[in-house]
Amino acid sequence: MTLRVLIADDELMARKRLHRLLGAIEGTQVVDECEDGEEVLSFLKTTDVDVVLLDINMPNLSGVDAMGLIGEDGPAIVFTTAHSAHAVQAFEGGAVDYLLKPIDSARLVKALNRVRQRLDDTSPLERIPVSTRKGVLLVNPGEISHAIIDGESVLLHTVGGTVITDYRLADLQRRLSGNNFERVHRRVLVNLEFLERLEPVDSGGYIAHMRDGSRVSVSRQAARRLRKRWTLPR
Repeated sequence: MTLRVLIADDELMARKRLHRLLGAIEGTQVVDECEDGEEVLSFLKTTDVDVVLLDINMPNLSGVDAMGLIGEDGPAIVFTTAHSAHAVQAFEGGAVDYLLKPIDSARLVKALNRVRQRLDDTSPLERIPVSTRKGVLLVNPGEISHAIIDGESVLLHTVGGTVITDYRLADLQRRLSGNNFERVHRRVLVNLEFLERLEPVDSGGYIAHMRDGSRVSVSRQAARRLRKRWTLPR
């Protein structure tokens, strides 16, 4: 599995060093670089990554504050900082690791292996257990049309109806990664087998029409991936 990495640091030389180290580590892909926390949040609205290498002392929005806004449904966080003062706060907030600068390759590899282990803990499921009032319902991934965030829950739209799950959408995406599912919006995961029609909209994205009559939004970023995948006209 190739880890998709976002680098976030306000210092150019620090970003270059991380980029160079990652380039020498097999199974990693640097998706992009950001210079502050606000830029990270904006980037993650349209692009999925597996891990953010996040500095703490950045202008506009600190790394710790950015982690809180990214939330549990976002990518793994590995802090990269020159200061140890925020380590406890970082781990309490759910960070996978906390690297002190100057960062060496061996320590970075160890942190990325921890990220992989966390991702492996949400490996693909043959069937998805969903708790209901009548007991535990085992849902076949092939019967899922799409999943959508609805308030604090995620709704699974299946051939047998709609069920409420306790899963985070990011976890479902990882678990269903080998079953032709695509994250088409930060709130929506779609089974492409159930996609009936794509309706272009002025924003550059689409409205996806599903077999069950549902309509869901497709972001511009996801629209570009689908056009590339299927060689669709712009």
